[in-house]
Amino acid sequence: MRPIGEGWTELAETWLPEPDLDTLDVRVILQALVDPVRLRIVRELDVHGESTCTALDVPVKVSTVSHHMGILRESGLVSTRLVGTAKPSRLRRADLERRFPGLLDAVLNAPPPSEPASAEGSADQSAPA
Repeated sequence: MRPIGEGWTELAETWLPEPDLDTLDVRVILQALVDPVRLRIVRELDVHGESTCTALDVPVKVSTVSHHMGILRESGLVSTRLVGTAKPSRLRRADLERRFPGLLDAVLNAPPPSEPASAEGSADQSAPA
């Protein structure tokens, strides 16, 4: 980037509002993570570090990803900055670790729920041999 005065202006980073660290509520964070799409977004951000709604690999429309990203930001899970017309977001990993030690890792590393046994299969297992 050229210095100011040579026809270029310096781009200032602008961050969207987010809750202060001391006001983060674990109930609000867990409620945000109940939705499977939002949980997938958080997992994607954990892998990629920072991403825009259009670059995330989730099975919903970009407008829906944007809606979910807003919920994640308002809950305190992500930070979002403005870069031109793009809004890259990232996890507030360090903030969350300070406020709720181990919470994010526990959520991200939790195994998916196991499939329930079918009623037919469980009946066969209980039948005498």
